[in-house]
Amino acid sequence: MFKLYKNFKKRDWLLVVLILGFTVLQVWCTMTIVDYIKDVIGSITYVNYHNHPELLGPEIDGMLQAMGGWAGALNNPLLPEEVRELIAPIANATQADIWINAGLMLAFAGLMVLVQAVISVLASYVSADLSTTVRTKIYRKVDRFSLEEINGFSTASLITRTTNDIQNVQITNVMMMRMVFAAPVTAIWAILKIRASSFDLTMATIMAVLALLVFITMMIIVVLPKFKVVQKMIDRINGISRENLTGIRVIRAFNKEEYQTEKFEKANKDLTDINIFTGRVMSLMSPVMMLIMNGITLAIYWIGASLINKGTIDYPTVTAFSTLSSQIIMSFLMLMMMFVLWPRASVCAKRINEVLEKEPSIVDPASEEETTSKGTIEFKNVSFKYPDGDQNVLSNLNFEIKQGETVAFIGATGSGKTSIINLMTRFYDATEGEVLVDGVNVKNLNQATLRSFMGLVPQKGFLFKGTIKENVALGNPSMSDEDIVKACEVAEAKEFVEAKENGYNFEIAQGGTNVSGGQRQRLCIARAIALHREIYIFDDSFSALDYKTDKKVRANLKETEKDSTKVIVAQRIGTIMDADKIIVIDDGKIEGIGTHKELLKNCKVYLDIALSQLSKEELGLCQE
Repeated sequence: MFKLYKNFKKRDWLLVVLILGFTVLQVWCTMTIVDYIKDVIGSITYVNYHNHPELLGPEIDGMLQAMGGWAGALNNPLLPEEVRELIAPIANATQADIWINAGLMLAFAGLMVLVQAVISVLASYVSADLSTTVRTKIYRKVDRFSLEEINGFSTASLITRTTNDIQNVQITNVMMMRMVFAAPVTAIWAILKIRASSFDLTMATIMAVLALLVFITMMIIVVLPKFKVVQKMIDRINGISRENLTGIRVIRAFNKEEYQTEKFEKANKDLTDINIFTGRVMSLMSPVMMLIMNGITLAIYWIGASLINKGTIDYPTVTAFSTLSSQIIMSFLMLMMMFVLWPRASVCAKRINEVLEKEPSIVDPASEEETTSKGTIEFKNVSFKYPDGDQNVLSNLNFEIKQGETVAFIGATGSGKTSIINLMTRFYDATEGEVLVDGVNVKNLNQATLRSFMGLVPQKGFLFKGTIKENVALGNPSMSDEDIVKACEVAEAKEFVEAKENGYNFEIAQGGTNVSGGQRQRLCIARAIALHREIYIFDDSFSALDYKTDKKVRANLKETEKDSTKVIVAQRIGTIMDADKIIVIDDGKIEGIGTHKELLKNCKVYLDIALSQLSKEELGLCQE
C-alpha cells in the first residue's frame, strides 16, 4: 500500500501535511470541548449549592446563616484559608457562568465541524488525485505491454485492477485521512489528560483498550486471507461477464444461455459466500464496541463513585474522564474501521503494484540503428515458442522478402502463420535467430519506428466506436476526406459506405458489430491502406470476402501500392496463387518456397491443400 504513495505529487504531500495540521486543530477543539463540559457541569453544581446550601449539610447551612451568607463567610478572617478556597467557587457561582461556558463549548464545537469539513474536502481531493495518477500510469503501462504480459495478467484482471482495485484504495485513503489521522492524536492526547486525573480510572481505560486491540488482531488474522481471494473472484466474474458479452451470438446460436448463466451464478455464489463470511466476522465489531464502551463507562462511574466518597476526586472530573475515555475508545473504533478497510486495500494495492512494477518483455533499444533498405523482411534461423509453451511453434525459419514483392504464407490451422506475423510486427520476440526489417534487427528499432513501416490488417478485424471516417483515419486523424475515400475505394468499401445513412459519418458500434464481417474486414483493409506504408501485412484478412471482391481488392493493391511489399496469410489458394512467392508452413517449419506452379510440382503439402479446394482442372494439372 505504501508503495503507491510514491505516486503523490508535491502538491499532494503539501495537502497531506495541511490535513495533519487541521487534524491536530480538530483534536485540540475536541479536548477543549471536554474541558468546557467539565466547567459547565461544575458551574451547574456550584450554582445549585450556592442556591441550596442545605445540600452541603446542616452545619454548613447554619454557619452561613450565622456569618451573613456566602459573602460574609468568604470575608470572615476566622475561617481557615483552605476552607475559604473550598467554598470560593460556590460563593462566586452565578447563572452567567453556565451560559458563558456552554457558549464557548458550542463555539469550539462549531469550529471543530468546520475543520472536519475542510479535512474531508482536502482528503477527497488528495485521494482522487492519487487514483487519477495511478489509473493513468496503469493505462500507459498496459499500453506498453507485449502480448506476453497482457496474457499473463488476463484482460479481465487488468480491467479489475484499473477500476475496482483503485476504487478500494481511494476509499481507504479518504477514510484514513479523514478519520484515522485523528485517532492516534486523540488517543495520546486523551491518555495524557486522564493520567493527570486518576490512576485507577486510567487503568480501567487501559484494560478496555487492550481488550479492543486483542479483538482487532483476531479479526485481522481471520479476515485478511479472505480479502485476497475476493479480488481473484471479482476477476473471475469480470472474465465471465466479458466472455458472455463478447460471445453473445455464439451463445445464443448454440442455446447455451443456461450454461453461461450457471457458470456465472457459480462464480457469483462463491463471491457471495466469502463476502457473507467476512460480513459476519465484521458484524461482531458493533456489539463488541458497544459492550466495551458501555463497560468502560460503567466502570468509570463505579470507580469514580468510590473515589468521590473518599474525597479524592469530584463529580465534574469523573464526568470529564468518562468523556475522555469515550474519546479514546472512539479513536480505536476509527482505527478498527481502518483495519477493516486496510486489508482489502492492501491486497488491491499489491495487485496494482504488480502491474506498475511489471517491466515489458519487449522494450526499445538504447540507440536505434539506421535502416539499410526499404520494404524488406528477412528471417535468419528463427525459432520461437510462446512464454508459457514448452515446445517451439516455429523452428529454424529462413526466408527473405524483397521490396515490392507479394509474398504469401499458407498452411494448416495452427501451423504457425500468425506467429510469423507476430514476430514481424514484434508483438513477440524470436526465441532464437534474427528478424530483420529494412535490413535491421527488429530488436534494434524502436517499436513505433518499426510499426510506422507497416500497415497491418489483423486476423480478427476490430473497429472502434466512432464514425467510419474516424476508423479509416485512425493512423492519421488529420487525413483528408479525399484520402479516406480513396482508401475505401481500393478496399472495395466505397460502395457500401456511401450507401449507408450519413455515409462516412455512419456510427460504428464498438467492435464493429453493426456491420457485416466482410464490411468490417474491408474497412480494416482501408484503414491500413490509407497510411501508404512500405510494408502491408494481411493476416488472413480476405477470409470474409467473396472471391470476386477478394480479387478486386488484390488487383487494386497491386495497382496503387506498386512499390510496397505485401505479406499475405491466407487459407484459400485463390487468394495467393498470383503471389510472387508462396511460403508453405507445416508444423512450424518451411515445407516449400516458390510460385504457385512450382509448389504444385515440388511441394506435396501445398498440392494437398490445393486439391482440397480446387479440382485438378482448375489447378491446370494434367489428369493421369
